[in-house]
Amino acid sequence: MARVQSKRSVRTLFLSDIHLGFKRARARELAEFLRHLDAETIILAGDIVDHLNLAQRFFWNDEHTQVVRVLLAKRRAGARLIYIPGNHDANLSLVAEMLSGQVEVHQEWVHQTAKGQRLLVVHGDQFDAEMAHSCSGFIAWLGNALYDFTVMVNDRLNDVRRVLGRPYFPLAERLKLAVSGSVRYIEHYEKTAIRHAEALGFDGILCGHIHRANLRRAGNTLYCNTGDWVETCSAVIEDMSGEMQLLRWSHAGQGGVALVPGLAATAA
Repeated sequence: MARVQSKRSVRTLFLSDIHLGFKRARARELAEFLRHLDAETIILAGDIVDHLNLAQRFFWNDEHTQVVRVLLAKRRAGARLIYIPGNHDANLSLVAEMLSGQVEVHQEWVHQTAKGQRLLVVHGDQFDAEMAHSCSGFIAWLGNALYDFTVMVNDRLNDVRRVLGRPYFPLAERLKLAVSGSVRYIEHYEKTAIRHAEALGFDGILCGHIHRANLRRAGNTLYCNTGDWVETCSAVIEDMSGEMQLLRWSHAGQGGVALVPGLAATAA
């Protein structure tokens, strides 16, 4: 992985599944990540604030506030902020109050790249109904205590690694990908999203929701998933030439932003 030390300018930054208000959200890493990027447009593709978790067990600290402050600072500096609600932040009252109307809110968004290609941007929860009929095994696995436990261990492990100056390690993601049912679910989800984009005549689709970062082509259709900031600490960018790339946070506290090898695709 190539580490980027200086601030990088990009045309578009895509983020989703930050889950502010959830205790396991890696908000400190995200704030540091954001400080290393300047984007003309920032598209927040859902589950930015986890109002479902906040309604059950309120959690908020200064690290979560700092993410909001960094985003709003970028807005004041001239970046355009676009917000597509997800299933965890569909109730926009909290979000609207916190962001004070400084973002554009849309149910979905059509992003045109520098090369003129059209990408449909959604959170991705609209595919849940179809997924429930074919992949109920993974949904059951996802909701059980094992997943909650792995996220907790992932969180504590990376707190220790941060203190030791070690790179972020996505343990929860690795364990999820070791479960055959979850792999089948992810594959089916990606195919469903790609078919949806193709049927509507788009050149690609960008989404989140399943906490599985990926960037690939299926025929002529580009599939982009931003990943999340609970497990993977990842985002998708469009550089100034229109190339889409997947970035992962790497070295906490050491200014590291890693470009994942092989996960770059020109939207052309």
